[in-house]
Amino acid sequence: MSRTPQSHAASPASDHRNRLLEAMACVAASQGLAAASIASVVTEAGVSKRTFYEHFTGKEDCFLALYRAASASALRTLRDAVDAQQPWQDQLERALGAYLAHLAAGPELVRMLFVEIHYLGPAGDQVRREVMQHLADFMLQTIDADGASLPPEMAVAAVGGIHELILLAIERGEAAQLNRLVPAASEVVRRLAGPHAGRKKGPPKRAS
Repeated sequence: MSRTPQSHAASPASDHRNRLLEAMACVAASQGLAAASIASVVTEAGVSKRTFYEHFTGKEDCFLALYRAASASALRTLRDAVDAQQPWQDQLERALGAYLAHLAAGPELVRMLFVEIHYLGPAGDQVRREVMQHLADFMLQTIDADGASLPPEMAVAAVGGIHELILLAIERGEAAQLNRLVPAASEVVRRLAGPHAGRKKGPPKRAS
């Protein structure tokens, strides 16, 4: 989750949406979500409140859309870093390195996203779980593709552990140095996969 994705051939509507997401990222990072107002977001984006409400129901809705967009961008970086010719341990370490470097490239945004999402109640919890589910599924696909097997609940546990490491780094003011977490994050996955890594794959599965 660093920079919000850009559309290379955006329509006016999608351009407005992207500008609003970027404005929300800027305003919420500098003021905090609680203090951010729709007025400040539309001023930053250079659009009207009417345009804002054509895309979002309110600032929380806009923030959740930003969280999803930034998470999707980070997940693409994660997937693009996979080298299927390597053992799953090396694939994951490489992918986690790319993922954490992507997050570290936007330390103010990642700090705001990882922290503020916890204050949005059930809606925030749902979106956060969606993102964690995508990451857990990625782990399962990567490990299973190499002939090993990982229980879905262990994939979820690994993602949860990595997210806690990221939150701890953010609390320490180290959001720009998240790449330092690669060894620990990789070890979390290896430890949880260790007892299962030699088992043959069963039917396709999804982390839950």
